[in-house]
Amino acid sequence: MLGREEAWMSPGLDDARSRPAAAGCVPLFCGSELAARIERAEAQLIGEATEASRRRRADGSGFVIPVAGGVATFAEADSPYNKVAGLGFGGLPDPAVLDEVERAFAGRGAAVQAELASLADPALVDMLTQRGYRLAAFENVLGRDLSAGSRPVEVPGIEVRRSGPDELDTWVELVTDAGAHPDTQGIPMEEFPRDVLERAERDSAAINGIRRYVALRHGQPAGGASFRVAAGIAQLTGAGTVPAHRRNGVQEYIVWRVLDEDVSWFRLHEGDYARIDPDANGIIESSAFPGLRLHVAHLIAGHLAALRAAMA
Repeated sequence: MLGREEAWMSPGLDDARSRPAAAGCVPLFCGSELAARIERAEAQLIGEATEASRRRRADGSGFVIPVAGGVATFAEADSPYNKVAGLGFGGLPDPAVLDEVERAFAGRGAAVQAELASLADPALVDMLTQRGYRLAAFENVLGRDLSAGSRPVEVPGIEVRRSGPDELDTWVELVTDAGAHPDTQGIPMEEFPRDVLERAERDSAAINGIRRYVALRHGQPAGGASFRVAAGIAQLTGAGTVPAHRRNGVQEYIVWRVLDEDVSWFRLHEGDYARIDPDANGIIESSAFPGLRLHVAHLIAGHLAALRAAMA
């Protein structure tokens, strides 16, 4: 995301132009066509949430301005819906329209935040840079092909179900509490005032096609999420776990950074995930799954026979 003062880059989609998938393999990176579909779905979502905010406030302060296939939106001060999204797949924006957008944000005392996919038209980045925008942050968007179907994962003590109309207030409280207490690990997340976040969550629940879900842990509400389908994109539109129920799921996880030729194994310890180093033989052994072991160097080098032998 590029912004004159503060911004975030989302969603970022790694470039697939030079990464053709081998026969029988699942591609790790999406192409421009899929990226454009995702961006259109995101722009539509942001626009509809902002329209819901405008109906609620009815004071004329919000706006939704179409911009070259995307939208520029402002819901209220400090709202997560104050941004420019969906650009880069419908041609370059008219400079006069960008002038209008920048004046609209400035008139409300807000910085301009533009979210750009990395598969967007490169000329758009040059255009925004020349207007004084700067790169502030980057994040990846993860997805999966659902054409083959999938099965729910059953976890003892955990129930995930649809959230009905009679528990809207409970759902809003859950997701607001989760969002108002960002995790202290990993990439820092953008933070918003709790009252603004609560109104934004309530506005998002009013979007056409949104399905709300609640997660129960041992019968107690532990988190919430929302989901919708737009133009063939099944979009997870938000999810969060309240602080009291965090760190009760994943005990260990592995990150394989292929391009960096590095494997990191993390283990939950006293509420934090700590990186585990290989032993003197180059092996990491799981404490959560007895018998699971991994020779890191063999994995990175692709020595599958040696890797299997080390795991035996």
